[in-house]
Amino acid sequence: MAVTLRSLQTAVPPTILVQEQVRDVFAAQPDLSRLAQRLVTTSFNLSGIDTRRTVIEELTLESDAADPQFFDPVAQRLLMPGTKVRNELYIVEATKLFVEAGRRALENCPGVTAADVTHVVTVSCTGFFAPGPDYMLVRELGLSPATQRYHLGFMGCYAAMPALRTAKQFVEADPDAVVLVVSAELCSLHLRSSNDPDTIVASSLFADGAAAGIVSAREPWPGETALTLDQFETVITPVGEGDMAWKIGDEGFEMVLSSYVPHIIDEHIESALAPLLARDPVLAELVGEDGSVYTGLAVDQGDQVEALLDGTPAGAGGSDGGASAGSATFATGSDPTTAVLTKPLNEAITHWAIHPGGRSILDKTEAKLALTEAQLEPARQTLREFGNMSSATVLFVLKAIVDSPTIADGERVCAMAFGPGLTVESSLMTASRG
Repeated sequence: MAVTLRSLQTAVPPTILVQEQVRDVFAAQPDLSRLAQRLVTTSFNLSGIDTRRTVIEELTLESDAADPQFFDPVAQRLLMPGTKVRNELYIVEATKLFVEAGRRALENCPGVTAADVTHVVTVSCTGFFAPGPDYMLVRELGLSPATQRYHLGFMGCYAAMPALRTAKQFVEADPDAVVLVVSAELCSLHLRSSNDPDTIVASSLFADGAAAGIVSAREPWPGETALTLDQFETVITPVGEGDMAWKIGDEGFEMVLSSYVPHIIDEHIESALAPLLARDPVLAELVGEDGSVYTGLAVDQGDQVEALLDGTPAGAGGSDGGASAGSATFATGSDPTTAVLTKPLNEAITHWAIHPGGRSILDKTEAKLALTEAQLEPARQTLREFGNMSSATVLFVLKAIVDSPTIADGERVCAMAFGPGLTVESSLMTASRG
């Protein structure tokens, strides 16, 4: 039985933040040190972001709010409201985005109505309330009061993947199940001025948005492109527990986002991807006996790419997961003298939905896995236009892939998202054309 993800839809608030303008405001805050001012300029300029969205209407230079709580446009000063103020706004605005994204998913899924939905899975890490967004979806969308509801809270940027895996498990347990999955994040509620480098990086990246989809065993309609959910995998990297974290403070939620995160991903993305590939009877050929992955990129080529990215001498060291070809035999036969190499990773899997946690994360992933610029464009475009919307972001990237006119029936898709821990959640999917 094939379980498919259909009708991927997104929703964003109307207020647009222009990255250059936000950079100048953050850099001009009176309490910043000179070093912090330089870090603000560098972080914002290298973010790969042009625009972001926010639910905070007063976070614009044109704001005329009579009693501003987040930004004083006259003094050009970022304010520091308490956690309660931020969470109260979350309750109102997150509900709007959850409902809007959920409604769009239902309206654009042929053959599925609100009466068909048996389960709701909601995802968010940027606020709390009860009854929560799962309840509000049932009420506002007219779902059955008997709809089973599940909320995945405070997991971070990777949480949409466990939500899809959970939805798939519901359908496998009950082939008649129809699961509405909705993720909504209001990261901008927790942005603040600070001299702390982690906070500065977070302020340069995070934004607001929501995404939703329908998971069921129903086949896509004629002309519709869906994604068959094939495999899922979870990996915790050996290091990184203190490099990405999410805590609740007195003045909002506090993000720890170390500049070392891209290096952790670079060191361990192969070993995180290998167990997922090993689950697939065809793609298992890409995994070497030592756990490395056949990317078609030779070891010395990998060192040269790292030298370009990091400014380090070529050959100055390898990664924990093994570089690529050359460190293992990747073949259709067991005899290395007669074995025929399989297609490299970027040919075996056509589409890549990489969570754009930041530009450097995408750069490292592209180089390490030898992906093409075109394969990373859906992620880079999402980052450029919307920023990092935490858990909702990878669903934006998947939607861009599904909506592409070039996607063909049967093509493979790999989705990967990274979050606190450092946790890597990944999934293999197959494009299914109705």
